[in-house]
Amino acid sequence: MEENELYLQKLTEELKLRKYSPKTINVYLNLIQNFLRSNLTPREFLLTSVDKSHSTLRSVYFALQFFYKNVLKQDFTEELPIGKKSGHLPQVLNKEEITSLFNVILNLKHRFLLMILYYTGIRLNEVVNLQWEDFDFERKIIHLKVTKGTKDRIIFLHKNIEDLIQNFGLRKEGSVFQSNLGKKYSLRSVQMIVRHAAKKAGILKKVTPHTLRHSFATHLLEAGADIRHIQKLLGHANLQTTQIYTHVANKDIKNLANLL
Repeated sequence: MEENELYLQKLTEELKLRKYSPKTINVYLNLIQNFLRSNLTPREFLLTSVDKSHSTLRSVYFALQFFYKNVLKQDFTEELPIGKKSGHLPQVLNKEEITSLFNVILNLKHRFLLMILYYTGIRLNEVVNLQWEDFDFERKIIHLKVTKGTKDRIIFLHKNIEDLIQNFGLRKEGSVFQSNLGKKYSLRSVQMIVRHAAKKAGILKKVTPHTLRHSFATHLLEAGADIRHIQKLLGHANLQTTQIYTHVANKDIKNLANLL
């Protein structure tokens, strides 16, 4: 086995031991494979990604850092700069747009998907892995077990979701969102369902599954929810990540307007 293949095998083992998600493992493997083939230094390899997105640059940096520390067993001492995030604020739908998004979709399963995304604020990869056993109807909660960073978290079960499940007998077993052939929804299919609903509702904003997550957090903040509670619901490790919603919530902006 070639040296590079040994490195990649070792990298896979180290990532699995630390319970990294399959998606992150694939990203890191592809990046390190390209790095090994390039014969570049870490800094030179990073420079090949400076024109790409902030998240891509971060992925390259952390993949290199993990590889050097856990596979090569070498100190990764270079102070490689991570580019600043863009100043764009998250796109948020108002409550009227959310309601129209639900109402225009006749397919019950698709409407249920949209409602789950909004009333729970869960991520795209979390919704496709959602299981019926994650629902606790007695305690009115959803216990997410397949989440970013593999950390479990508890989310409230909104009455509108519970009513839809009970009224239409949606509750079954296994994956919550699967096709008629029993195949789990793909990330792409969820994105297309959301995009189709937004187009049908006449919403001109760019709407993605993450837009509903942003809307969930912003509407809670505007209603007076404590930001630390929102942080827990979203599964953010750092409060700073959650604080972006303070810039789009219009509760305080409305109060300023009233001063005039």
